[in-house]
Amino acid sequence: MKNEIEIHKGLVIRGSHNIIIVRIETEEKGPEELECRIKGKVLKGCENFYNPLAPGDLVTVERGKNSRGALILSLEERRNLFSRFNQKGGASQLLAANVDLVLCVCTPLSPPFRPRFIDRVLLQADYAGIEACVICNKIDLDEQEPDTDERLQDFTRAGYKVLRVSAKTGEGIDELRRFTEGKTSVLAGQSGAGKSSLINALEPGLGVREGGLNEKYDRGVHTTTMSYMFYMPDGTRLIDTPGVRLFIPDRIKKEEIILHMKEFAPLAGRCSYGMSCSHKHEPGCKIMEAVHAGIIHEDRYESFLRIRDDIEGNSNDGYRK
Repeated sequence: MKNEIEIHKGLVIRGSHNIIIVRIETEEKGPEELECRIKGKVLKGCENFYNPLAPGDLVTVERGKNSRGALILSLEERRNLFSRFNQKGGASQLLAANVDLVLCVCTPLSPPFRPRFIDRVLLQADYAGIEACVICNKIDLDEQEPDTDERLQDFTRAGYKVLRVSAKTGEGIDELRRFTEGKTSVLAGQSGAGKSSLINALEPGLGVREGGLNEKYDRGVHTTTMSYMFYMPDGTRLIDTPGVRLFIPDRIKKEEIILHMKEFAPLAGRCSYGMSCSHKHEPGCKIMEAVHAGIIHEDRYESFLRIRDDIEGNSNDGYRK
């Protein structure tokens, strides 16, 4: 007897290049997870990406009525996508799609506090049109990098939301839970910052595997190897992403950077040389004037220049599209 074909709308929750796990809802069985492959060689709308799909993507799948496997036929238009440039693959790497929040997870010491990493995540979130929040985890640590408080306060002053929490002691977790409730959030951060630990603190029953630190180098161990969506009973969705030590902004042109850093954006185009100003030496540069006046933090300014130099020095398509 020929197997009857079913068509379903589904939500991508994790996957690699070849196998994508899609969650569907059926009247008979409720939610199901299907192991899917893409029908054909290239899925329309996924060209030029390191990976074709990411958690949060909405897709159409077909399967035999009694089959656990399925084929992905098409991708629905994305509301937004959060990505980074993957140097090894030389292309955009999708981390999550159709999200409400980007949670940039850092720590005050272990791994070391790296505000310039945070700058890049916040930049990418703003470019994607997604609200972002800095989550400083491990605030129970007795020590911290000397500039941690100053820089966190500066992020707040610039207009970013900052939460101080501890997945270990539970401090700040209730506030984080209220902030993410009912939303789809993607967690981004260095390896070892405690993204998986935070998910377990928010919903202990999930039992997400947690990594540790390489004691010799004080770096995180890569526990999460692909983006993975977790469902909470209240409808909240959290997307854990692989920890990285280098976050390269994706698809942002160098002249667009100023538009996506909160305290820089109001000054865009107001320099004597307009949008062609390099913000390095020109007279009448409003950015440099703001730095001298203390409106823009010196380290944020240096970070801005480094991101520009990085993008200018890379001519690959991942930056330009």
